[in-house]
Amino acid sequence: MPPTPLPTPHTTPDGSAVIRVLSYNIRSMRDDENALARVIRACAPDLVCVQEAPRFFRWRKHAARLAAKSELVVLSGGATAAGPLLLCSLRATVERTEDVLLPLTPGLHRRGLATAVVRFGGARLGVLSCHLSLQADERYAQAGMVLQRLAALDVPHAVAAGDVNDRPGGRAFRRLAAELQDCWAVAPWGGEYTSTPADPHQRIDAIFATKGVEVLGCGVPAGLEGVSDDDLRAATDHLPVLAALRVPAAV
Repeated sequence: MPPTPLPTPHTTPDGSAVIRVLSYNIRSMRDDENALARVIRACAPDLVCVQEAPRFFRWRKHAARLAAKSELVVLSGGATAAGPLLLCSLRATVERTEDVLLPLTPGLHRRGLATAVVRFGGARLGVLSCHLSLQADERYAQAGMVLQRLAALDVPHAVAAGDVNDRPGGRAFRRLAAELQDCWAVAPWGGEYTSTPADPHQRIDAIFATKGVEVLGCGVPAGLEGVSDDDLRAATDHLPVLAALRVPAAV
């Protein structure tokens, strides 16, 4: 049975905004690019936090092509953030962006963060896309850096989303959830598990929000109108996470 529809993005008379945020590990667009774009379009997101965006030869061209096929625009990130990328709809007014490279541990992959501050009507929101380490100690430290970077955005409301490479009981995941709302745990909607599309059995991708953001629903958009199981399996090696959030108006 399809999940209850998520609220449609809109701005309310009091200046708050209902938005949709999508988090998606796209495996460098090595799979079915058209299926990937169809999934993103069907989710109708205002913000997309991408992980494993193309980072090498003509990476900007690849990111721009994905944005165009998804009816979005590139906001920030890519190779300059070591993989995390932000896309946005034309609803967003961009205040600023910053890509951050995290400390390199010899022998491990370089990691980074794509960040921005955007406005939807009277609501201001910080947004961060991340892809944390496979190594437990480094991953835990990087979770702390995500929290520090959110605080450095200096906005009252923010979301962080990405491939945590950790389950909800893990140290890094718990470090994030201790200070932020784990959106699926607050308002579960759709499916829970994000890995793998062929055999979903673990939740390692998540969307987190600061305390003042109201979570209206969050989960894997399995069964969502326009999102086919075939496309979800063909698009990449992770399932996406979609959240509907109500962001209060800025004071």
